[in-house]
Amino acid sequence: MAQAGARNLYAGANPHGVRNHNERLILTLIQRHGTLPASDIAKHAGLSPQTVSVILRGLEAEGFVMRGDPQRGKVGKPSIPITLNPGGAFSVGLKIGRRNADLVLTDLRGDLRQAHRISYDYPVPADILTFLRTGLERFDRLLDDAAARIAGIGVAKPYDLWAWHEAIAAPAADMLAWKTIDVAEEIARFTDLPVFIENDATAACRSEHIFGRGREFGDYAYFFVGSFIGGGVVINASVFEGTRGNAGALGSLPVSTEDGPRQLIDAASLLLLEKRLAAEGIDTRRMWHQPLDWSGFVPQVDDWVARTARHLAQAALTVCAVVDFEAVLIDGAFPEDVRAALVAQTFDNMTRLDTRGLIPPRIEAGSVGPAARELGAAATPIFSRYMLNTHVGLMS
Repeated sequence: MAQAGARNLYAGANPHGVRNHNERLILTLIQRHGTLPASDIAKHAGLSPQTVSVILRGLEAEGFVMRGDPQRGKVGKPSIPITLNPGGAFSVGLKIGRRNADLVLTDLRGDLRQAHRISYDYPVPADILTFLRTGLERFDRLLDDAAARIAGIGVAKPYDLWAWHEAIAAPAADMLAWKTIDVAEEIARFTDLPVFIENDATAACRSEHIFGRGREFGDYAYFFVGSFIGGGVVINASVFEGTRGNAGALGSLPVSTEDGPRQLIDAASLLLLEKRLAAEGIDTRRMWHQPLDWSGFVPQVDDWVARTARHLAQAALTVCAVVDFEAVLIDGAFPEDVRAALVAQTFDNMTRLDTRGLIPPRIEAGSVGPAARELGAAATPIFSRYMLNTHVGLMS
């Protein structure tokens, strides 16, 4: 007899579901490794060569994979590399930030096909929706008939966006609109594409995990430093979202500051640098111009890095007291040289902390950079529709 309150296990898979799983497994393996011959796919997937051959023929006929030139030079038959067909599917990613919104169109490989940006003093729902609707029209014109292969729209946005009106000097009444609006429902008014909403830092973590250095590690914590700092958690080589989609809310971690206990989000965010620049009469828009170049305010950046690294070291060690992460990855909306300095100083600060009972993690730099949130958002529809939502068993 089942115990009261016990949760049901997932239902078993019928034959169609098993085949669908195997197709997703093969597509995910190819995505993860880039290019693989059928023999290696069979080995990694634990499937027979005959089964893999049948599935690959079907995927090729549907336009999802393509075969490369035979690779000679080895004993036996030449191997034929299999890779994802970039035109097999497309996806839209929208990042809603506190200072700007970014909209991207990516293909099945995750490569960028087109990108658009708008900047503002603070985000207004109507403006964001108009930006998205206009962008979708541009994407349709670019793809023409292939627009039917758009898998969906991923939207990366901060949770409780309306609660930050004081921090970004926005009218409370205008920001309150984010509390009552159903973003997916509003988007459905002008498109039939499926919509996926997730936390912006989780989207950034997903991007690093799929396209960046996340593939090197099985378990790690991920910090993304934007206007406000956030994070993500990867366990067993899979982005862990949590029951309510709020796992990896690392910005809420407590840290010790000169002014007493604070949340990490109040001690290690780019908004602090922006406020200092504004106080010193420096045009803060220079922080967000693309390509990013912060050479005009080096002393302020150096001071921000030193302060932020101290707090990141505390936070990194704290998360490792809960989960034995092998690494902590740090990325953000800043230039590469700033990221490198922040990672190095975070590691240096960690060596001076009390690590009794803990195994200090590796402190590593992420590799995707400022576009991680929108690229991660765009990856969500692709993975939901065509790939496995976990990389467990794909580490070999």
